[in-house]
Amino acid sequence: MYIAMNRFRIAPDREEDFLEVWRNRDSHLDEVPGFKQFKMLQGESQEDHTVFISHSVWESEEAFRDWTKSDAFRKAHANAKAPEGIYLGPPKFEGYEVVL
Repeated sequence: MYIAMNRFRIAPDREEDFLEVWRNRDSHLDEVPGFKQFKMLQGESQEDHTVFISHSVWESEEAFRDWTKSDAFRKAHANAKAPEGIYLGPPKFEGYEVVL
């Protein structure tokens, strides 16, 4: 199993705007071979940002990598642009092989 995560730093008072973008996007993940689960995690708000982490579970790293090259990936990200001022920089990707 493989876990793929993106860490987002979101501007103060823009958390709901960020979540609205994610609520309204059509991810197309249900049609992707090897996809297991998706969750959006929210950390504590700091003075200058709030951290959100997208957390997806896959059968394997190969299944995840195949998705990033697929039509479903392109469709899911085609309209993913958020309103100005929500993101404090690009997301940081982290990928993990489940070992236990």
